[in-house]
Amino acid sequence: MLRAPLEAPRYDNYAVSVSNDESATSSRPLSALPSIRARIFAFVGVCIAGLAGASIGYSMVDVQCSGSCAVPNGIGMLIGSLIGAAGMSVVAVLVLRALGEWRELADREQQ
Repeated sequence: MLRAPLEAPRYDNYAVSVSNDESATSSRPLSALPSIRARIFAFVGVCIAGLAGASIGYSMVDVQCSGSCAVPNGIGMLIGSLIGAAGMSVVAVLVLRALGEWRELADREQQ
C-alpha cells in the first residue's frame, strides 16, 4: 500500500505575523531569566561562600590536628568549600526566582 508523499506545510506568512506580534507587544521579549548583572552577583556570591567555607574547614581541621596534616587539611578545605558553595547556591537560586517574580508583578502593573 503506497501513499502519496505529504506536502510540506507552507510558512510564508508565519515570519511576517511573528515579527508583527513581537513589535506590537513590547520591546523586551518575555523571559524567565534574571538579568546578567543579577546572575553575575549570584556567581560571585557562590564563589565567595566557597572560599569562606574552605577557610573554615581548613581552620577546624588545623586546630584539631598535630604533626603532618596536609591531607586532612585538604579534605577539610574541600568539604567546607562544598558545603559553603552549596548553601549559597540555594540562597542565590531563591533570590533570582524572587527577582523574576517581582519583575513579573511590575510588568503586570504597567499594563
